[in-house]
Amino acid sequence: MDTTHKLPAIATVPYLSTDGRAAILDQLFEPCIPLYSLSISLLQEKTFASYDELIDSIGLQLTALANSSSTSDSTWLQSILAAHPRLGQSKVESSQSQSEQAQLNTGDESSAQSLTELNQLYENTFPGLRYVFRICEWSK
Repeated sequence: MDTTHKLPAIATVPYLSTDGRAAILDQLFEPCIPLYSLSISLLQEKTFASYDELIDSIGLQLTALANSSSTSDSTWLQSILAAHPRLGQSKVESSQSQSEQAQLNTGDESSAQSLTELNQLYENTFPGLRYVFRICEWSK
């Protein structure tokens, strides 16, 4: 896991304030009110052996939304996925994404245009989704 973004000891998570638990979600994912609604209580109600286990538990919540036949669950999931910035996007909220985007935004104008076009192609092919890849420093 990236050590430049310090997280509190995993054992302390259930005892943190709501804002403290939201800050953890912001660091692990992206600032996103629909994700807070889904997962803030989980971080208080359950103890985790590791942050990998916490991430896996949130993954199960997201999978449940994806597998639901409810239109509102589908909309909820799409709003969470849309919180992640597009590749090459210059305005991002989380410090993790700022770091990732800084690595992508080192090319010339044609590289930026290519990213924009590829993002659009992906989003046209998979409506409601953003292309996201995991950076190599993170195990999750």
